[in-house]
Formats: sequence, C-alpha cells, structure tokens
Amino acid sequence: MAGIYIHIPFCKQACHYCDFHFSTSLKYKDQMLDAMLRELELQKDYLHNETIETIYFGGGTPSVLSADEVNSLINRITQLHSVSGNAEITLEANPDDLGREKINALRKTPVNRFSIGIQSFFDDDLAWMNRVHRAQEAEASVKRAQDAGFENITADLVYGYPLLTDNKWKQNLDTMFGLDIPHISAYSMTVEPQTALAAFISKKKQPPMDEQQSAAQFADMLDAMQGKGFEQYEISNFCKPGHYSRHNSNYWKGVKYLGIGPSAHSFNGQTRQWNIANNAKYLHALGSNTVPAEIETLSEADRLNEYIMTSLRTMWGLDLTKLDSIAAGASSTLIKVAEGHISQGKVLNTGNILTLTSKGKLYADAIAAEMFFDVEH
Repeated sequence: MAGIYIHIPFCKQACHYCDFHFSTSLKYKDQMLDAMLRELELQKDYLHNETIETIYFGGGTPSVLSADEVNSLINRITQLHSVSGNAEITLEANPDDLGREKINALRKTPVNRFSIGIQSFFDDDLAWMNRVHRAQEAEASVKRAQDAGFENITADLVYGYPLLTDNKWKQNLDTMFGLDIPHISAYSMTVEPQTALAAFISKKKQPPMDEQQSAAQFADMLDAMQGKGFEQYEISNFCKPGHYSRHNSNYWKGVKYLGIGPSAHSFNGQTRQWNIANNAKYLHALGSNTVPAEIETLSEADRLNEYIMTSLRTMWGLDLTKLDSIAAGASSTLIKVAEGHISQGKVLNTGNILTLTSKGKLYADAIAAEMFFDVEH
C-alpha cells in the first residue's frame, strides 16, 4: 500500500499567509506537466511495486489544471503502477475554479474527492487573506460539486486571526455544517517567515496573532464538531465516521509515498527525499532526465521521532509496541517522559496506546518534542 502526491506549483495570486512553493505565473505550465510526466517515469521503481491506494493533487492550486491535464497525470500513474480499483483520488481546488463546466469535466476523470479551500465565509476576511474567491462562490462551489455527484468533499477553514471574532467563527462553522459535507479541516493561522503576513506584522501594519484567541476558538470548534457528529481523528481534521482522508491518514501512519513536482517530498520507510523548490531548476533537471532531489537516510532516532510526532496527532495514538519494533526498549524510555503529561491530564495511556486529551491537543507539538529521542547522524 502506498500513495502518490503531485505538487502543482501554480496559483492565481499569493495568499498573505502561505509559505508553500508556487508561482503566480502560468507561463511554464505545459513544460511543468511534461517534466512531471518524466519524473513519474524516472521514479517508477521508488515504491517497489506497492499498490497505489491514494493519489493526491496538492499545491499551489491544482484546480488551475484542466480536466485533460489532470487526466494525463493520472493515466501515466496507472501505466506505471498498480492502482487500486477503489483508490482515493483527491484534487485540491479553489472555489473560483469550480464552475459547473469544470466540475462536469472533472466528473469524467478518475478524481473522486475534492478538497476545497474555503478558509472563511466572510468577504472581509477573505480579502485580508488575499484569497481570490468570495464567500458566495465558496458555498456555490460546494453545492455545484454535490449536484454533479461528488459526495466525498472536504473543505478548509482558518481560525485565530485578528478579524475573526468568536461570533464570526461560530457562523463559519455553522455555515460549513449546513453544506452537509463529510470532512472538515481547520487550521490555526500561523505566521510563517518570508510571507506577506510576517512582513505586515514586523512593520506594525497588522497585529500579531493572539494565542489565547486561537486556543479559545479551537476549544469552541471541538464542542461544535462533536455536537454535529464529527470525529476529531487528527488535530486539524474532522470527519463523519468512516470519511477519513485516506491519503493524509497514511502520512500519519507512516505509509510509503512518492512526491512528484518541485518541493514535493517522498518517503519509503528508510529514507526521505525532497525535490528542489524552484520551478526553473526543476524543469532544467528533468530536461536532462535527472530528479533534482536531496536524499536523507533516516536514523533510528529519526524514525522514532517521526512516529511520535505523527501518531500523537491522531485519535489512534502512539502504539508503544510499534515504538519498540523500531527500537527495542524505546517505549520504556518514552513512558518516563510521558508520565508528567499523564499526571497533568494531557495524555492518556490506555492499553499501551498514548493519546492526547482535549487539553493535551493544545500542546501537541510541545509534548511530542519533549518525547523526542536524541538524533545522531
């Protein structure tokens, strides 16, 4: 079992908070697609004939591609790999790209899941973020997708930024619930270096993010999601029972995946590699039939720490038995560190499975970091 991630490095315009790799020029889109097809060929043995269970188009904004362009990439994958008959094939999309004609065209491709970047249902918030779409488009795009027969839909929201009052956050959640979709992702606004938002804050043009506001809105969201029957299966991801993102869940469970495109990452259990985050250099390398990737062989401590970081974020938790399968005796070392968090009500230990409590989820990254093993390369 394995997955393939395809990074589409193009956007119509830059969101002020985003630090993902992309270009706002579509000038080299055709060359980029040709290079990705070539990379798929060059990397065909990376997953060692594992069956492909998930394909995920991320970015950037994959919905800038036409249905034919999406199909060309999927067709190449099916030519080179054994793809499961019920594979989950997700396309990230912006609401403004999902007109009726585009959705109907995508319906004829193997794409069977949309991840729609809504972020907010308030126009002033969307303008503050520098999003292309507006609130009315967001609701309309979901309904058009549903009318066309797409049932497996997820959408994103963002909380914890200055314009978002608690009342507006409640309205955003209520509007999302009203769309009757089975999966919702919600992220706290973070200020990443070298983004427009970071520059605005450093120049005092915007206030910094308020951690207390973010924590309060996170807590309100947990109550609201639970009340509507959503499971919090990962810190930022909620779904109706059985509607987990299979692709993202595999990341958290340590399943192998191949990343295609500039800045894309790959993982095969023993090594991790990442492509250069530069479109021109990526195109030049693939023009010479070379994959421009850096490769890191993971040490025992690396593999332990990756498992700790990812598993603790999920409702399935950290399995101490699996920890020992990576390194004998690792669980006894870790449990000593965990005892303090258990006594503080942040971590539960149930049958050798460690999970975060609602209180612990507010400190997920810090708790994981305290449990990390020293890395020696």
